[in-house]
Amino acid sequence: MEELALNPPRVAAPLGRARLREVPEDFVVDEVLGFTASGQGEHALLRVRKRGSNTGWVAKEIATRAGVRPHDVGYAGLKDRHAVTTQWYTVPTRRRPAADWLGVQGEGYEVIEAYAHSRKLPRGALEANRFAITLRGYDGDIEALRVRAAEVARTGVPNYFGPQRFGRDLANLRAGDARDAMFRWSASRSLIFNAVLAERITAGNWNRLHIGERANLDGRNSSFVVEALDAALQERLDTLDIHPTGPMWGEGGCGVEGEMAEFETAIAARYPEFLEWLRADRLAAARRPLRVAVRELSVNVSDEGAPILNFTLRSGSFATTVLREFIDIAPGEGSSGSSSGFRESDDA
Repeated sequence: MEELALNPPRVAAPLGRARLREVPEDFVVDEVLGFTASGQGEHALLRVRKRGSNTGWVAKEIATRAGVRPHDVGYAGLKDRHAVTTQWYTVPTRRRPAADWLGVQGEGYEVIEAYAHSRKLPRGALEANRFAITLRGYDGDIEALRVRAAEVARTGVPNYFGPQRFGRDLANLRAGDARDAMFRWSASRSLIFNAVLAERITAGNWNRLHIGERANLDGRNSSFVVEALDAALQERLDTLDIHPTGPMWGEGGCGVEGEMAEFETAIAARYPEFLEWLRADRLAAARRPLRVAVRELSVNVSDEGAPILNFTLRSGSFATTVLREFIDIAPGEGSSGSSSGFRESDDA
């Protein structure tokens, strides 16, 4: 269980070791909303630059300045404190119009854009996250990183849930009181998903489609059952337009048919305690892509000679799962990932 949460199988061997987050500027994340402000309405849509500040704390600061409840402040996802991030918030404009927010700043944050908007920003309302991650003390060949980047851009990477989903010392996988239920069921589903993905990586078919499974449309939450395999479907798979999926376990079973249903059910049965938790919470089953496309991927070099990985990930995926296809992360701040329970690009 610990291995699946902290060190599941890779597709390729790491090219070296590096340290993350020696300073916040080593881990830069920019949210990509995928839509623009409405230009009118009862909310202000704020783009906030943060350094050394977590999402919830800044939300409370905004609420205090606006004279509203913290619950009235909306944000799409969580971002780690140990980073430099730009993140979007909404706040009601009952007492302070949108234009008055531009330039507002406090300890570790500044509002750099402000627009009138029609509604509160809901959780998960992101298209993607853009990363620039500096690899300090990298002990491998930078040119090898570039070669690996070209391969990753072509094939994508396994869409594992990162270690941060399971909590410090896997605490989210342990039984707790009702207040812990959200973390418990989320971690349980994530571990079963990782177990299915790990088995498919070991079998070498994590990036292939099978009859009876569900294929995900890239960048969307919709999927369809694969009823036949043909050249057109294979081309879509090869160009990262569609992806195989794995189970987010819940009521309704695994959501696939035939041999794939038997395969996933057998893996889930290894974790009877988790299945019992999920049955008790009556969560609806869902699907998650087994791989994620890594867009706008490049390798640059800082003035100090450290490689910098630049890339964009769809919302709900983890930057640490991309990094582990390049390097081993040396012990330190970034050794267990950043988060988001759900940070980086999870914001799921």
